[in-house]
Amino acid sequence: MMRRGCFAVVIAAASGLIVATARAGPDAGPMTPSHADHEAHVRAPEASETGASATSPSSGSTTRFEAPAPGSYELPAIDRIGRHELLGISGLTEPLLAIAPGELALVSFVYLSCDEACPLSTALLHQLDRALAQDAKLARRVELVTVSFDPRRDGPQAMAELRERMAPKGRWRFLTAKDEAALRPVLEDFGQDAISIPGGKNAPDALRHVLKVFLVDGNGAVRQIYSTGFLDLRLVLADLRTLLPTAP
Repeated sequence: MMRRGCFAVVIAAASGLIVATARAGPDAGPMTPSHADHEAHVRAPEASETGASATSPSSGSTTRFEAPAPGSYELPAIDRIGRHELLGISGLTEPLLAIAPGELALVSFVYLSCDEACPLSTALLHQLDRALAQDAKLARRVELVTVSFDPRRDGPQAMAELRERMAPKGRWRFLTAKDEAALRPVLEDFGQDAISIPGGKNAPDALRHVLKVFLVDGNGAVRQIYSTGFLDLRLVLADLRTLLPTAP
């Protein structure tokens, strides 16, 4: 466990790891695929200039893959998310997804005392925010959303402090919930697990969860789910440009 003030430090380290992996090319270290929908990425080695490697958890063998060219594959809907409202950094209620048809959102669930998976997903969104700042047409149609699934400790003020540390250049909202009961339907809808683990005598409770970042379109359809082995900025950008090929 970690103090909230250390969260940005861990994010900075994780962000460097993500950038290094994206730039490493065919000699990059192993990555573990954890979502079957990325098989299309693994099968398209000829479509990109840079690459990374993936290790199959079942066979232990290494398979080279590269980010596919945008538009060379499809991302059909794999789930659908209903309408939900949470608390913004102002403490007022606002929609979880504030996007219209023809727009996309990347949704990540974190808690600020996490020192494992959460900084990785936040680092990915931070890198994506910077990358989108270089593509104004795409940035206008993409929103990033960070949601705490620890509303007891991560209130609107804490999320506002995280936003200040991240210093977004584009559309990046930070949300929490009134309480766990208000958050539960959201987690169930996304299929995001979160199991409370007692922290012991001198440690705060932890939340055990699988890292997931959800790509959702303006109609509420989940088009991709990124997990630990595929937190790759190149893959995310390729997916965004596949779904938004003609950003005005």
